[in-house]
Amino acid sequence: MPELRPWRAAGPHVVRIADAVRPRLARAAETVRPRLARVAAAAGPRSARPDRPGSPRVPRVVRPKTWQFTATAATAGLALAAGVVTAAGPWDSTGQRTAERDRAVALEAARGADHGRARAHAGTPPRGPRTAPPAASVLTGLGGTATAVRTAPGGKALTDVLGPLLKTPALGRHSAAVVDVTTGKRLYGTGAGDALVPASTTKIATGVAALSAMGADHRLTTRAVYEPDTGEVVLVGGGDPTLTARKETGDLAGLRDLAGRTAAALAKRGVREVTLSYDTTLYRGTTVHPIGVNPNLAAVTPLMVDEARTDDSTSGPAPRVADPAADAARKFGGFLGEHGIKATPPGPSKATTRAGTLATVSSPPLAVLVERMLTHSDNDLAEALARHTALATGRNADFAGAGAAVTAQLKKLGLPVKGAVFKDGSGLDRGDRLTADLLTALLVKAGDPAHPELRPVLTGLPVAGFTGTLAGRYADGAAGVVRAKTGTLTGVNSLAGTVVDKDGRLLAFAFLANGTTGPAAAQSALDGAATALAACGCR
Repeated sequence: MPELRPWRAAGPHVVRIADAVRPRLARAAETVRPRLARVAAAAGPRSARPDRPGSPRVPRVVRPKTWQFTATAATAGLALAAGVVTAAGPWDSTGQRTAERDRAVALEAARGADHGRARAHAGTPPRGPRTAPPAASVLTGLGGTATAVRTAPGGKALTDVLGPLLKTPALGRHSAAVVDVTTGKRLYGTGAGDALVPASTTKIATGVAALSAMGADHRLTTRAVYEPDTGEVVLVGGGDPTLTARKETGDLAGLRDLAGRTAAALAKRGVREVTLSYDTTLYRGTTVHPIGVNPNLAAVTPLMVDEARTDDSTSGPAPRVADPAADAARKFGGFLGEHGIKATPPGPSKATTRAGTLATVSSPPLAVLVERMLTHSDNDLAEALARHTALATGRNADFAGAGAAVTAQLKKLGLPVKGAVFKDGSGLDRGDRLTADLLTALLVKAGDPAHPELRPVLTGLPVAGFTGTLAGRYADGAAGVVRAKTGTLTGVNSLAGTVVDKDGRLLAFAFLANGTTGPAAAQSALDGAATALAACGCR
């Protein structure tokens, strides 16, 4: 059974939210308990339940102590906490826990979840309270105890259910695959080997490649160094687009913090005036994505703050500064001035091997960055992680090198890369190609006990009706049951993720559609197919 971490103390605002949702959580606990009891009864006695060694559940990645829940992990944690205690026992003679205990666990989870959101997305207006997702469903998706107790859906039955839904003209040319995560067996497929434009579902592949190449605990480090021969301070970009200039940094690396440490180190040397430069040589090639200047993505450079956004947003499209590296260096110089260090206007340079490190700041662990990338479809982070994958595997950190590195990592994992093309890490490039077979294989691999480092790919998937790019979708039918990455370009719609069917079986699915006639109709069709899977026993 996954360990339940103690929730951090919640502030007054979070407590008020928790008080407001208490009645809903209590009702949710009452609704979920019979379903969990049936699952547990079918699973047999505690000694035989699948939370024992040898179970095909998704293993839990051991995080550093400084790890904080992202929005996805926090929301899923609400259901995870309630579901583990309810489903996993210890059981009384009726196979259920008391309602009072369930409510207490659910309330504590809600407090922790809202606190996690506040830490992960400082400055983002909180969403209104929602009823908890079904505990068993999200629990299964996170590798808990509520695993399948019946056989997987049958292929003909799935064809009867999904076929008519996916044949809608709104989807144009489409492909689909459904796989049993426990066995890896494909249960349904239509054009599953056809390589289509995947849009942002590409980020699933980027996440798997980055985690496999660098590990879940890897961090991206920004440095300030001192050139002894010239007295120059060089701000060295480390490829961390989450570096922030805000006063409240949360768990992100802070440019103000770096400036303060740098100023202290200079003061110890007796230095009060410096020439300031910045180094962006970590990456190579053009900084402009093939789509050109676009609010969905800043220039791809290893040095930027707050993803070069000119507003207070933390995700989604936004106006960007033209030269993110120069902007970051100017802000750094201003912060040095606040600490009594006079700096000249910055210019580009390259740190030499003689330069001594004055101070560093590091990003959250890669596991957290991958979750953030998937939850919010963060294009800047996706391009950075693709380039870091290239660096970790000895390739050039440019668009071509990143694409080659992602392909090589997936091939190394034994995944079906035939037909796959990676022109970028974000999926904004229409030259990208993926198959439904590859997308479902990526999700199954992320749930493989032999690869616990890949688990953030599953925990980072938006939760239907609750988080990220799925927060406003699935108002009824499959809210909290579907966890999936969306993809949208003009004429392209895709959806890939996991779903728990009505019998408790965890399925991976991928739906790709090119030549769609309208984004709303196509999105509705794909959501309908995922909802049908959630409601399906289909044998």
